[in-house]
Amino acid sequence: MPEQALYLKWRPTSFSDMVGQEHVVRTLRNALKSGRVRHAYLFSGPRGTGKTTTARLLAKAVNCQHEDTDQRPCNECANCVAINEGRYMDLIEIDAATHTGVDDVRDLRDKIAFAPGEGRYKVYIIDEVHRFTGNAFDALLKTLEEPPEHAVFVLATTEIDKVPATIKSRCLQFEFRRISTQEVADRLAQIAASEGLQIEREALELIAREGTGSARDSISLLDQIVADPNEVITLELAQRILGTANSRAIRELADAIINEDAAGGLQALNAAVDAGSDPRQLGQQMVDYLRALLLTQTGSAELVKASSDERAMYQQQAAAIDRAKLLKSIRAFNDAVNNYRGGWQPQLSLELALLESLRASSSEGSHAAPAQYASQTVAAAPDQKQIERMVAAYLKKVGATQSGGAEFEASPEPSVPLTTGGPAVIEVSVIRSQWVNIQRTAKTHSPSLPALLDHAKVVKVDGQMVVIGVPNDVFRDKLDTPDKRKALERVLREVLKVDVGARIVLLNQEQVANTPENWTAESPGADDPLLSLGRELGGTVRLSNDENEG
Repeated sequence: MPEQALYLKWRPTSFSDMVGQEHVVRTLRNALKSGRVRHAYLFSGPRGTGKTTTARLLAKAVNCQHEDTDQRPCNECANCVAINEGRYMDLIEIDAATHTGVDDVRDLRDKIAFAPGEGRYKVYIIDEVHRFTGNAFDALLKTLEEPPEHAVFVLATTEIDKVPATIKSRCLQFEFRRISTQEVADRLAQIAASEGLQIEREALELIAREGTGSARDSISLLDQIVADPNEVITLELAQRILGTANSRAIRELADAIINEDAAGGLQALNAAVDAGSDPRQLGQQMVDYLRALLLTQTGSAELVKASSDERAMYQQQAAAIDRAKLLKSIRAFNDAVNNYRGGWQPQLSLELALLESLRASSSEGSHAAPAQYASQTVAAAPDQKQIERMVAAYLKKVGATQSGGAEFEASPEPSVPLTTGGPAVIEVSVIRSQWVNIQRTAKTHSPSLPALLDHAKVVKVDGQMVVIGVPNDVFRDKLDTPDKRKALERVLREVLKVDVGARIVLLNQEQVANTPENWTAESPGADDPLLSLGRELGGTVRLSNDENEG
């Protein structure tokens, strides 16, 4: 007979063996002690956190024959032994993933009326209950509303949001949480000692981290590592078997980001992958490491669970990296991990994340390509022009710096303070002819900015300041905020290719009536789609009443 897997062999047999779910265990024990056992429970939480195990412990406890309620389940009476050996007739486990239909639930309802044959309660454990169909849930609802006195239901799910509210309201709900790394590592140490395994504490903590809060997954990883019971399992051996990068590679990647060393970072990344590190796990470790730097920088190194040497390294690197670059790097690597799909170049997503992190502080290099490309004059048909626009937009998107999804830094700030009162740096008519393009470009800087510009009109240009009027205080208050005005100025500089600022005023304060050339949404031809396309492509629309003039 094959040897039993460790996660099955070391499945908790009493409430005291449970790890990390004290809030659930305490409530259930108190309910058993007071005799207030509910007819339906709903256990939810991530996989491997003890939902099904707790359900079986509850089934043993309510049928345990031990006189002392504090000792239940005792694992010694006939009922407890029968459940442990899997031959207890009054414990019915149903996998909702394979029994999803209404007929399965109806069969359950027909059999539930019979009294238990061995113990006091019939316990029904329905695993992955969210896989039931709508009709199956409806059939189960009637049973939960009027259950027999001898029946106890335990529903378990990893996706609580898919369970109907009518089912939830008829159950006592418990939320199982991910187990902390230290608690899992302690449990692994206990198992290793009982199995006679020699394994370093650092290796146990690595396994616990890779298990991501799941005790079952962590024990399975321990089982995977143990090839020879007499071999000493070191951290390096565990890293090699699990395919995780060593801490040196992660530090080198962090140093590359701090020093803006793209070549060194790519070399360290590919060396780790070539040595057997799994790219996804490498990305996860990088996110954990950068998060530790963020906690050290914003709070204290004491927030990070690490050795004194590691904390000293965190403090040194956290002091050397800019906050904006650090946040950008965390987002880039986190996105790379979440969107990881493997493929024929599995490390490509991490390489792009590294370059995105370096680009965050290289504003000159990130803006040069779009500005240079946009400055070219292409005399081509409209279709070709639109293609050029798409390429320029793509280059701008690749090189832009995003902050909170609300604003892109698409053009450099003016090198000298802006002046007013002198000659206009650009004609008002040029700005008005580019207004549609300005609105379109504004969408990439601030999603709400184009709608506000629908109600704005260019009044005049005062030196390097573009004066923009709005009809009332409501639009002025919305458009004249620091972030909106800054985004608008960047759009103007990007589209017009001149250093300008923006000042928001009320239209009646600038005597718009004295500027008859001002283009407004009500101007002739403003709604004509062909003329709008002409404006968008950079042309000037001139209307004439002369029949001989085309």
